[in-house]
Amino acid sequence: MRLSRLIVCVVLILACAGIRPGEAEAPAEIDVVGGLAGVMQYDQHEAPFWSVRVPELTGGLVHAQIVPFDRSGIRGQEMLQLLRLGVVSFGNVLLGLAAADEPELNAIDLPLLSPDMDALRRVVSLWRPRLETLLQERYGLTLLAIYTYPPQVVFCRQAFSGLFDLAKRRIRTSSVGQSELVAALGGIPVVIPFAEIVPAMRSGVVDCAITGARSGNSIGLHEVSTHISNLGVSWGVSIFVANQTVWNALPAAQQGQLREGLVRLQDEIWDAADRERQEGLDCNLGRPTCRTGRLGHMTLVEDSWKDDARRIGLLNKVVVPNWVQRCGKECAQEWNRLVAPHLGVTASAR
Repeated sequence: MRLSRLIVCVVLILACAGIRPGEAEAPAEIDVVGGLAGVMQYDQHEAPFWSVRVPELTGGLVHAQIVPFDRSGIRGQEMLQLLRLGVVSFGNVLLGLAAADEPELNAIDLPLLSPDMDALRRVVSLWRPRLETLLQERYGLTLLAIYTYPPQVVFCRQAFSGLFDLAKRRIRTSSVGQSELVAALGGIPVVIPFAEIVPAMRSGVVDCAITGARSGNSIGLHEVSTHISNLGVSWGVSIFVANQTVWNALPAAQQGQLREGLVRLQDEIWDAADRERQEGLDCNLGRPTCRTGRLGHMTLVEDSWKDDARRIGLLNKVVVPNWVQRCGKECAQEWNRLVAPHLGVTASAR
């Protein structure tokens, strides 16, 4: 009798809550557009997080399908607008691609701004509040994480002593910012797709190339180059955002679980990027610590911190003014409010 009464009470409680006996809360199904296919960030971190860890974190209440953006039929330059419209609910946006329409986003990855990982972390922490505001007000997006790929470094066919020894050399670049920097150094920028770097180096179309140490090793760049620099020219930072309407529709508990998981994912991706940077250098230099790449016989060029004053000078005179010219007065004001007091680099028009 007591058991029967207990069952009746449970049924009444569930009925008041709008839940029928035997029914569970339906899981939320979300679609995610991730980063680049075939690289460590996506294969070892993003894809497993969404397909395996998210259901675990949420007790099965959130299921996700993820696809890399370069296999989704979506151009990287379109991601912000598609996220704003809700065509994409959750997405990874490469700032270098989005900067064509929204230069202010890419302030954290200007060439020479962050020569190493510690410097990049500092710049990201300074600019993140501005990113959050900008994304919310202009696009209706919620910033959930910031990722980075390993740094872009310089490979050359012949010896060079550092970044300031590239005058008159033809150098492969992959962005407007990199091309402006090379020109300021007295070099000749040549925009070449990643897949064509090795033939261009082998044939002498270019003398040097700016790309990732590990990715360059994967295509055999160590076979056509003799020297590699350890200074990060730029990084390939991306943001992971959600359409605010979709995000707000999730229960608060699931939002909290996803935020907590994404903080850990962000840290894992940054740590992996630093390890991949070191692995790329080790393999190109032929060190026994190389585990996943091909052994080269290159010479390491260590940019001295005595050149840091020259780097800051280039940022003040060329890199940041060029960015301000593309971005506008408001960008300069925000930069000078958030970043300049900490880095000694002031934003001003040319």
